[in-house]
Amino acid sequence: MAVGETQELAPRDPVPDEEYNWSITDAPADSSVVLGAESITYLTPDEPGTYTVELDAPDTTHELTVRVYPGDKSVTHQPGSGGYSGQSGYSGYSGVSGVSGGSGVSGGQSGSGAGSGLSRDVGERGRPRVTLTGERVGDEVVITAHPKTAPGAPEEDLDVEFFVDDRDDLEEYEVDGYEFRAPLDAVAEPVRVHGVAIGHQYSVPDTVSIHPDGGVERLNKPPEWTSEMSVYELYVRGFVDPDDDQTILGAIIDRLDYIRDLGLNTLWFTPVLQNDDFDHGYNITDFYSIADDLGGEEEFQRLVEEAHERDMKVLFDLVLNHSAREHEFYQRAIGGDPEYRDWYDWQDEENDVPDTYFDWPYIANFNYDNLEVRRHLLDAVEKWAEYVDGFRCDMAWAVPRPFWQEIRDLTKSKDSEFLLMDETIPYVADFHNLCFDVHFDAGLYFDLLQIGQGNQSADQIFDSIENRYQIGFPDHAGFLTYIENHDEDRYIEQAGEHAVRAAATASWTVPGIPMIYAGQEIGERQRRGHTHWEYANEELREFYHQLTETWEEIDALHVDADFERVEYESDNDGVTAYARDGEDGRYIVVLNFSDGAEVVGLDEKVEAIDQITGENVAAENGVTVEDAVVLPTE
Repeated sequence: MAVGETQELAPRDPVPDEEYNWSITDAPADSSVVLGAESITYLTPDEPGTYTVELDAPDTTHELTVRVYPGDKSVTHQPGSGGYSGQSGYSGYSGVSGVSGGSGVSGGQSGSGAGSGLSRDVGERGRPRVTLTGERVGDEVVITAHPKTAPGAPEEDLDVEFFVDDRDDLEEYEVDGYEFRAPLDAVAEPVRVHGVAIGHQYSVPDTVSIHPDGGVERLNKPPEWTSEMSVYELYVRGFVDPDDDQTILGAIIDRLDYIRDLGLNTLWFTPVLQNDDFDHGYNITDFYSIADDLGGEEEFQRLVEEAHERDMKVLFDLVLNHSAREHEFYQRAIGGDPEYRDWYDWQDEENDVPDTYFDWPYIANFNYDNLEVRRHLLDAVEKWAEYVDGFRCDMAWAVPRPFWQEIRDLTKSKDSEFLLMDETIPYVADFHNLCFDVHFDAGLYFDLLQIGQGNQSADQIFDSIENRYQIGFPDHAGFLTYIENHDEDRYIEQAGEHAVRAAATASWTVPGIPMIYAGQEIGERQRRGHTHWEYANEELREFYHQLTETWEEIDALHVDADFERVEYESDNDGVTAYARDGEDGRYIVVLNFSDGAEVVGLDEKVEAIDQITGENVAAENGVTVEDAVVLPTE
């Protein structure tokens, strides 16, 4: 972190009735910072250097090292909820993830602040980035840092600092430039090592774990299965109408083969917990119970099992920012119960007006300075993590980032391949370190919409992809690419049918994890509610089937393959072209968002058979593109 930024400090795995006391035991000579007396407090350094913070907890005393950079290296940000930032601490040594034992510490409230692509002017220089790799070399383990300036930024000499996590024990190691070396006989238990690149700003940290056998685990790399992941979002109460003798979840089970045959292998369900009867389900009244109107817990468990039998993953929509105002605890709060009064943030407590975002009338934001709130939600997370393969985390920007990091440690300790995906709009680069694996690419969505509406050139796609890294995401961060979800009006309604196929192809062929929102494949025009299967656009559905098949068959279209713009000839701003280069070859993707076919010239020689439709698209001066083609190079 940097001078002037704020870090939350909170005990991990809290026992709400116990006492937790924070203190600063070492600080730069000119610092006058003190900590509050509460169990959850905040550190705002006033001098650069190294601070040592202690947490006196019921089990023992924990120590935390905080590295603070000068204020001119601060990450420019908009304040998040509560008006404090603290985006950039690092696990174990900067107040983010804690120290050993059940009461480790957390730090860094985020909101939609630092690293947020749509809210932040990154300027020419962007933010430096770093990736750590490691290997065993003889009797040592060598960790190598790979620092980079932002794409298109002026080159600068980047320093790298390494830190051993405060929770781990490693007495013997050496640092030489971009290398960290440790003798294997000093590694009795796994040891986490963090690296930070420092230039005009500091980078999002990267973290690896050294194992006693010399293996090195890259902790910020998304689960292996995400390299083949494709997502189908279901608006649970509108996806399909159940028969008289069926539950809603039972009716969805009957449609799993349809989804799998469409080419999707991961299901994201909108919330399935007990709620206040709005069909979207985001106003939770019981965090421990599946909604009765859907079929209850046993039926949900059966749905997950049926999905797993089809080699499909299941994502649970995790809503932790707020409860419904109909929740029992909120009702107790407005009834005057002082215990539950403190569970919520208040905009006007005297008049029982809870704090919310966007003036939403049916919810109330939780008070994360209350250990009871954290305990209640952590226990719910632990329950549902046993059922599913990952969480899609709603309004992640509105929940303290260290709490998400605690959730990450909790879920990954049980299943290292458990997925955490954040809905943070605009996205926050610091949410990648020991926090989320995959991030909503709202920037790409917005740009594809603007292109489809004719408000931007199709070449804006390149700026959209580059912006991920300009704001500080490392190369290994995962992104969910989409053109529709339940929060946005349908793309076909906003941009017209002529642009849908180009936009969909873009979302399936740029680097990322592609998604279809249920009904998108049939031209559904209603954002939420009943899906009108009876009015399906069968030609569009066949196109999506061909698109997903193409994606499945061509590894070069997947997340790990190289992506680059290519030279093309067209006077139409709705046209663009790029290449994907993978182990199975190089492919050129040409998109045409305009209403009408275009002949597009390409500098590279290609085989003129479109891999999506199988049609020959050769033309005298290039290739004919109705909406989108994928062409192998010769």
